Amino acid sequence: MRSGLLLLAVLSAVSAGAYDNVKYPAHDCPGYNVNNIVNSADNSGFTADLYLAGSPCNIYGIDIQNLTLTVSVEKGNKLSVLIEDRDKKQFQIPPNVVQLNQESNLDSFADLTFKHTVDPKTGFGFQILRGSDAIFDTFGYPLVFEDQYIELTSRIPHNANIYGMGETPDYFKRDNSNSTKTIWARDAGDPFRQNVYGSHTVYMENRGGKFHGAYMHNSHGMDIVMVYDTIQYRMLGGVIDMSFFGGPSAYDVINSYTDFVGRPNKIPYWVLGLHNCRWGYQNIDEVDQVIANYSKANIPLEVMWIDIDSMEGFKDFTFDPVNFPLPRIQNTYKNLHEKNQKLVMMVNPAIQRNSSYGPYTRGLEQNTFVKNLDGSTYIGEVWPGYTAYPDWFAANTTSWWHSEFQRFYNDIPLDGVWVDMNEASSFCIGSCGSNVPEDVIPEYPWEAANPLPNRPLDKSNLLLNPKYAIHNGYSEISEKGIETIAIHANGVQEYHVHNLYGHMMTQTTHSFLEAFRPNVRPFLLSRSTFAGTGRYANHWNGDNNSDWFQLHISIPSMLDFGIFGIPFVGSDICGFFSNTTEQLCNRWVELGAFYPFSRVHNAKGNIPQELYRWDSVAESARIAYNIRYQLLPYYYTNFYTASTIGSPVARPLTFEFPADTNLFNNDLQFMVGESILISPVLFENATSVDAYFPGSTIWYDWYTHSGFYGQSKNVTLDAPLNHINVHIRGGSIIPTQDPAMTVEATIASNFTLIIALDDDSTASGSLYLDDGISVVGSSSLINFSTDGESLVLDGSFGYHVDNYITKVIMMYPCGTPENPSFSVDTIDCVEISLNSKSTTELFSS
Repeated sequence: MRSGLLLLAVLSAVSAGAYDNVKYPAHDCPGYNVNNIVNSADNSGFTADLYLAGSPCNIYGIDIQNLTLTVSVEKGNKLSVLIEDRDKKQFQIPPNVVQLNQESNLDSFADLTFKHTVDPKTGFGFQILRGSDAIFDTFGYPLVFEDQYIELTSRIPHNANIYGMGETPDYFKRDNSNSTKTIWARDAGDPFRQNVYGSHTVYMENRGGKFHGAYMHNSHGMDIVMVYDTIQYRMLGGVIDMSFFGGPSAYDVINSYTDFVGRPNKIPYWVLGLHNCRWGYQNIDEVDQVIANYSKANIPLEVMWIDIDSMEGFKDFTFDPVNFPLPRIQNTYKNLHEKNQKLVMMVNPAIQRNSSYGPYTRGLEQNTFVKNLDGSTYIGEVWPGYTAYPDWFAANTTSWWHSEFQRFYNDIPLDGVWVDMNEASSFCIGSCGSNVPEDVIPEYPWEAANPLPNRPLDKSNLLLNPKYAIHNGYSEISEKGIETIAIHANGVQEYHVHNLYGHMMTQTTHSFLEAFRPNVRPFLLSRSTFAGTGRYANHWNGDNNSDWFQLHISIPSMLDFGIFGIPFVGSDICGFFSNTTEQLCNRWVELGAFYPFSRVHNAKGNIPQELYRWDSVAESARIAYNIRYQLLPYYYTNFYTASTIGSPVARPLTFEFPADTNLFNNDLQFMVGESILISPVLFENATSVDAYFPGSTIWYDWYTHSGFYGQSKNVTLDAPLNHINVHIRGGSIIPTQDPAMTVEATIASNFTLIIALDDDSTASGSLYLDDGISVVGSSSLINFSTDGESLVLDGSFGYHVDNYITKVIMMYPCGTPENPSFSVDTIDCVEISLNSKSTTELFSS
């Protein structure tokens, strides 16, 4: 019998009056009654009818009288609850847009049960139980289901340890005392605790050392409110389509979630190197000089990026004939490739409305653009001036977009693509170019010199200004984006699908890259993301500021995307907006060298911040990237694991040590994989760092190899300007290679195994090998283990390499748990280095 069978019950009043103390919008609404319960044939679920239990509430819309409830326990450690309108008029996400896995191959069934009640005052409520613990509990809170407003409320423990929901720059542990997470994709420069580019409703909770998770599959704008020991969804439409994941580890939850919405894409190896970009390079000469200067400074630049500066008039798929002529860019691309370096450039969704611009005229002919209500082309305003927007729902858009990319790639077959502004952003409200002659192009900088007046708020149109106002950071939800009354080809208005725009753009772009280079892993970076975007694209955390607070917030922002299923993520090193300082850039590059995605990027008008600009920053970069490049095989192995079971590469300590209550809100440190602990300096003028070391664990200093026992407390560590504290977790075997100036040169070198013994003299680790670029090809997954005396290799050996393990470093701890030592004790601590010219070849067993 499955452990996750449903527990069905219709009970009398429970927790009567509980809702009275929580003055939410729906406190007087009647809720729903239940009838016609029908169990599924295999007893793994049931359906039921819900009907309004009293007079309509109509607080922010029109109550829907009749609903259908479907509950099922499924493979993948998952239980799903679907509450939809019986007539199915409410918008639901099309299955081809977010391709959910309804046939999980995971063996486990959720150890979860479903229980429901009908309260005389508040109507239908339900609980999701893990054992006797209600991990989601709506008892005593009325369900509100209106055409433009849905409200669902659950109890949570006081001071619950909740993570996820966003995209929102915030501390990693969410404030559940009184906070709101708004889900609405928005072009905004990383304001603290406000909604920005992505739309992710998944959250996780650490309850008593065990994790569980929940995901709301809904593309509408919403607020997720935490207050009075509750979590409440307030959604602007759609249905309630929730999935619950039983855990009990954080990685079990993420495994189940990414199995459902899509596994992270398998990255090409080269993207693990250092990237550099700037908005504001004047010409291709300056770009070439930057590339050369990195080499002169002995800083291993892997990828050069070019921002919108290279475009003619900021138009997609074009080249500025004066400052960035195509032959010169082609020559830069050629020179980069001769040195095993790469080039990435940008594409935005906004297509300039101009009868002489091929992408626009061809798109117009093929009916590929978003429309106004009257059928005319919707015209917003972005960098090229007045712009049309691809409609990813239109029948011809994929073929048109592919053909434009094909023309672009025929000129310059880039190594990767960066899609920006794809919330989608517009700098005016409404179709502001509709009454302007077609070929009028505002003179740049038009956004500063000739700003368009915002149209008056139209409160009579409930798609422009719904009665419930989500806590979006602008005056109305259409501001800085496509107007919510714009029409897509399937007849659906932008109101319902706004949060899907960036996700669909990455889908379409990814499919071109797959077709252009068959069996070569595409590299795609996207600003706007949704559930499942990780299978197509990667992410950076947008337009941050060059300040110490943003340096700190870059850590939880990175950790959030590990939950969201997009592990290849990072923030702009040294900050994007405003002027960095030498000290800040030092500390940022030390931290940023360990982001999964490590890129320097800053904005036009600010001082240059390439890593060679200050001698001290260059030295910090050389030291930090020396470590990163040594760890490339370790990073790559962790990214392979991410692509198979979803596990994030950058991890909060609470995921690794879930029972340690001191770690619930720790976002000043993070783990890379399960074995590397990073403790950066995050505060100005600091020359030390208070680092927390979980107990029952041995930790080894990366630089000295001295080992000590963690004591579950903060320890003050020296951190001079060019130093970041890095520690290895006892019980780990870490494959490393000799760092070089490129990823390709690094991974061609021989291997050193770092064996950091636990207190029982054991350790283990793994190494994944393939060609680093093919979608399908041979590979090896080698497992290492030791009892302190012998080293055992096993696994699969399908990929041939010419590398060898030529050195083994074995580290022993100092002291005892009762008397830990933080320095090498020449009697108790022994480091053994074994050198060999003929150690086991990695491709043979």
